[in-house]
Amino acid sequence: MGEAIFAGLLVLLVYEAEASILRLALDGGLAVGLSLAGVGLVLVRRRFPAASVLGLSAVMGLLPPAGLLSAAASYTAARQVELPRRRAVLLPAGVTVAVLTGSVAVPGNGMGSRPFGLALGAVLAATTVLVPGLVGTAVGQQGRLLRALRERAAVAEEARRLADSESRLHERSRIAAEMHDLVGHRLSLISLHAGGLELALHEQAPELREEAALVRCATRDAMRELREALGVLGPLGRDTGTDALTDATGTRLDVEALVSESRAGGIPVEFSWEGDDVDARPARVRRAVHRVVRESLTNVHRYAAGAHVTVAVTHVGERVEIRVRNGVPPVPPVATTGLGSGRGLTGLRERVALLGGGFEAGATPGGGFGVRADIPADPAASADSASGARAADAASYGEGPPGTAGVPGRRLSRLQRGLTSAVIGLLGLTGVGVMMLLGVVLVHEAQPGPVYRHPTEPRVGWTREQVRHEVAHDDKVTRAAAAGREPPRPEFATDCMYPYAGNSPKDGRLEIVRYCFRSDILIAIDRFTAPLVTEPPGGSRTHD
Repeated sequence: MGEAIFAGLLVLLVYEAEASILRLALDGGLAVGLSLAGVGLVLVRRRFPAASVLGLSAVMGLLPPAGLLSAAASYTAARQVELPRRRAVLLPAGVTVAVLTGSVAVPGNGMGSRPFGLALGAVLAATTVLVPGLVGTAVGQQGRLLRALRERAAVAEEARRLADSESRLHERSRIAAEMHDLVGHRLSLISLHAGGLELALHEQAPELREEAALVRCATRDAMRELREALGVLGPLGRDTGTDALTDATGTRLDVEALVSESRAGGIPVEFSWEGDDVDARPARVRRAVHRVVRESLTNVHRYAAGAHVTVAVTHVGERVEIRVRNGVPPVPPVATTGLGSGRGLTGLRERVALLGGGFEAGATPGGGFGVRADIPADPAASADSASGARAADAASYGEGPPGTAGVPGRRLSRLQRGLTSAVIGLLGLTGVGVMMLLGVVLVHEAQPGPVYRHPTEPRVGWTREQVRHEVAHDDKVTRAAAAGREPPRPEFATDCMYPYAGNSPKDGRLEIVRYCFRSDILIAIDRFTAPLVTEPPGGSRTHD
């Protein structure tokens, strides 16, 4: 609606400016119809750019004040059309339509001859079709180049991130393999020798058999913990160790089994599951759910035995949230347990971060400990949507610091850019209007006037109207100068005409030509002179 009102005002303003120059003589109904057609075409210029440009070029040839509407359509079409071939055909076609329509419509409207119509159409086409089209082409190419550069930068950033993630996974896998080969082999030997020593001491020193069994159990526990560490270091999709990934890993049954194991170990655990199961989700998501729950319960066994624990899993929409919280243990942990190195939580944080989720772990206000993990249910789709959001933000707002897309300052910046674009567009239309009016004035002033024709000397037998057309009308001053000094009038003359004799007397006498008529037919032409009476120096004086 706003564009329609603005377009109508433009037509009215330019019509008032050009009406007096071109002497527009269009019928009122035709002018209103052409104006409404021009407004309608400029409103659909984004959806039908070619039809809008060609239609407004034709309307401009019939109604020159519609030139600014044609400029807006040409700019939008050239900026919107991406194929150079289409632009190369559209702009010359608009220029041709404007010139041809002007050459036909200008003589019909009484504004001038056909050559004048061609010149006027060429000026209007150049200022309102060609120039705005070239400007729109340059602006469109600049915008497409900026979008391509932003997309290329986003793709390069994503490729760099993927390369870093892949290299990190490879390095973790290499470390896991080396640890398994070196440390695992040594622990296997220790366990083997401890088992042999236990059998030997069974006969020779039964009192030392328990010590040997303790060494063997400690070695077995160390081996199990090593394999768990290797599972953290290894790739997410193929963890190593005894708890390799299965189809049930991370599902509700799997988490319930972990909770049941903790309950069997004397830990009061309260479990809740909200939403659908995660059996249809990717393996790395299920593995992350399993790891978060298992590592959290393991820490409770080590550092908060006997404390009340709540395990809550929420699978709603495209997010999976795991919350594990424990209260204050009834008995403080033994000193030999220590506070732990925190590497298990670090591994969980890295695992969740690689999936695009969030991880929090820390003490609760009541003195307990809490773990919270928020994991996307479909990491690939989540990454694609995030990339799309970043691209849309870059295209709409330009480059900026991360996380500033929705803040009021960014919205204010967008409003400022909109106002700036509106001001630039208004200034551009003003410039086009000035160029168009200057071109119309130059073409109008260059239009040749009527060819001067030397008057024909009247001849006897002409009518009164023919004589008046060729010579000046009757002059009272010349008639008074001829009174008393003219030759006798012809016998059958009814009246005579004394045209203006001019201001160039010769030898003090004024040359007078007398045309005498009989019943409006010229019957005599007399030429004579009369003395020119001048006022004496000092002017006339009146004596009392």
